[in-house]
Amino acid sequence: MEKTLKIKPRRPASLEKRKARAGYVFVLPFLVGIVLIYLPILIDSLWFSFFASESAGQGNYVYVFKGLEYYKFAFTGSPDFVGKLLSGLQQLIFEVPAVIIFSLFIAVVLNQKMLGRAAFRAIFFVPVIISTGLMDSINGSDIASSQMSGGIDDGSGANGGIINIMQVENLFREMAIGGELVTYVVNLVNDIYNIINYSGVQMLIFLAGLQSISDSIYEACRIDGATGWETFWKITFPMISPMILVNAVYTIIDSFTRSSNITMSYIKNVSDYGQSSAMYWIYFISVILIIAVVAGVASTFIFYQRRD
Repeated sequence: MEKTLKIKPRRPASLEKRKARAGYVFVLPFLVGIVLIYLPILIDSLWFSFFASESAGQGNYVYVFKGLEYYKFAFTGSPDFVGKLLSGLQQLIFEVPAVIIFSLFIAVVLNQKMLGRAAFRAIFFVPVIISTGLMDSINGSDIASSQMSGGIDDGSGANGGIINIMQVENLFREMAIGGELVTYVVNLVNDIYNIINYSGVQMLIFLAGLQSISDSIYEACRIDGATGWETFWKITFPMISPMILVNAVYTIIDSFTRSSNITMSYIKNVSDYGQSSAMYWIYFISVILIIAVVAGVASTFIFYQRRD
């Protein structure tokens, strides 16, 4: 008696698997670009940080192994590299929390139901377009932007900031606030123009996260008598905590690779390929370490919703 083989019908892929495949297809051009374009450049940069090109006569050049000479020069021989690197890190510590908090605040406000919400979202995203490419050069010579980022003439001939430390000290004198916090607040207010410029993408990411939260969750909170403050910290903040990590990583990379970054500007002016390559790799490793620390700290409070 012959046995017939029963072929079980192939089950269609689940929605999560189809989404995963779509995600891989979406990032495929980026991965191909990394392998074909950026990876060879990285390899050449690493090569130049260990080897020097020297003339061998008759138009020929040979590569001479230098070991860690260029890396030692970056720390001991270069008079300004370490100082520029530390200044860049200090700027990062000041800028990242300000951008994250501001973009989250604006995203929460723009997520509310109000008249002209789409127009307000477009207005807050306009600086992202202005700060790219040719518009960045035009904006760099703009008088209004230079006044906002560099200060305002107070009539005394000196170009000061929007507020100064003395004004804030007078305001907080009776509140027993430390001088470091006063300086941070002053720098934050005087740098508000750049903070708005750098918060457009982060705001959109936060908006996407806020709109993914079901309205039924907020309705249940209102039924239970939760206040708006409690709802934000118990529901909104945990639900968008993955976006906080994404925006933190994005802001760190954006801050370190921006043309106005003092460390990037310094390395670009180094004429020796070996020295500049070594400095770039030190800079790159510093960025990776900072991102790892931020990711480790953020992993302690990030909440990932399970959809079983």
